[in-house]
Amino acid sequence: MLFRATFGVAPLVAASAPGRVNLLGEHTDYNGGPVLPIAIAVRTVVAAGAADAGMLELISTRDGQMQRIDYRSGGVAGPGAYVAGVMRELAAAGTGPPGGGASVAIASDVPVGAGLASSAALTVAAARALDLLGSGRLTARQLAGVAFRAEHDHVGVRCGIMDQMSAALARPDRALFLECASLASRHVPARAPLLLVDTGVRHQLASGALNERRAECEAAVARLRLELPELRWLASWPAGWLPRLKRALPEPLRSRALHVVGETARTRFGAQLLARGYLKRFGVLLFESHESCRRLYECSAPELDLVVSTARRAGALGARLTGAGWGGAVLVLLPRGKAVEAKVVRQVRRGFKDAYGREPAISTVRASGGLRREPVR
Repeated sequence: MLFRATFGVAPLVAASAPGRVNLLGEHTDYNGGPVLPIAIAVRTVVAAGAADAGMLELISTRDGQMQRIDYRSGGVAGPGAYVAGVMRELAAAGTGPPGGGASVAIASDVPVGAGLASSAALTVAAARALDLLGSGRLTARQLAGVAFRAEHDHVGVRCGIMDQMSAALARPDRALFLECASLASRHVPARAPLLLVDTGVRHQLASGALNERRAECEAAVARLRLELPELRWLASWPAGWLPRLKRALPEPLRSRALHVVGETARTRFGAQLLARGYLKRFGVLLFESHESCRRLYECSAPELDLVVSTARRAGALGARLTGAGWGGAVLVLLPRGKAVEAKVVRQVRRGFKDAYGREPAISTVRASGGLRREPVR
C-alpha cells in the first residue's frame, strides 16, 4: 500500500468518495438551481495518519512525488492545495487531526479534467479521513460543505456545491435531485442504460472559462435586480418573464441567463420523468441541454458536439456534455437492449477516429454509492 511504503507505518484511517456524471443541470448549481447527478464506479481513496503539528505530508499515485508543506500557508500547488484547504476548514471547525498535522496518501482512478468531479472526490474523501483522525463527528452533508469551501475558497475554483454533495450523499441506482439554493434533496430511481464517452480533451477550471461564466451570471443578476429587486439567484428568474429578461440584458449576459433559466426548468421536469421511467422524453431533454450549453452558454467543444450528433444519428435517446464542458465527456442515454448500444459505440468510435485520428474511451455507467469509510491495512 502506498501509505505504508511511503511513511513506514500503516495508516490510522481511510475513506473513499466517487466521481460523478451530471444527468441534467449544467451550470445551474452556482446559480442556485437544481441538479441531477449520479455517482459512478471510479473512486478516490485517501489514507491518513499523524504528522508533526502544522504539517501536511502528502503523496499521490498520480505523480508519486512527496510533498511536505505547512498547510496553514498559501502557495500550495497540485493535490496538496485541495487537501491543505480541507485541513484549514477542519481546523476552523474544531475537528480534524488532534495534533494539527497529517500524513496522507491518495490513490484514484477518477480521471483529472474529464468532467467527472475528480477534485470533489478528493476533497470529500480527504475531509472524511482527516475528520476521522479527530472526532469523526461530521455528517456527510457537513463534510460536503468542508470539501466545497476547500475548493471554492482555498483553491479558487468558483464551483457550486453539486459535486461535493453528490460524492457525499449518492446512493446506488439513484440520482440525487438537489436544489442548490436550499440544499433540499431527494433520491430518484435511475436505472437507465448509460454510456460515458471520454473525448480525452482536458480542461483547467480554476484558471479557465468557468470563473468567467460565473462572473457573467453574477453580472446578469445585478442587472436583473432592477426588474426584480428581491432576486438573489439567476435560476430563480421566473420562466414566464423571459421577454423581460431579454430586454434587460445585453449579450453575452442574455444568453448565459437564458441557458440557466431553461436548464432549471429542464432539470426539474427531467427528475419527474426519470422517476417515472419515461426515458424517451427524458432523452429529449438531454439533447436540448447540450444544444443550450453549446449555443447559449458556449461551454461545449467540437469533440463533444461530434459525439452528441453521432450518437443521435445512431439511435441514442439522448446525449449531452457532462461536467462543465470545454472538454471532458459526453453522457449518452440508450434504449434498452444491446443492438442500439453496439451501433452507437461503433459509430461514435469510427466518427471520432475519422475526425481526430484516435478513438475515445467508452464505458458503461451505473449509479453508484457515495462516501464511505475504508478498511486500513
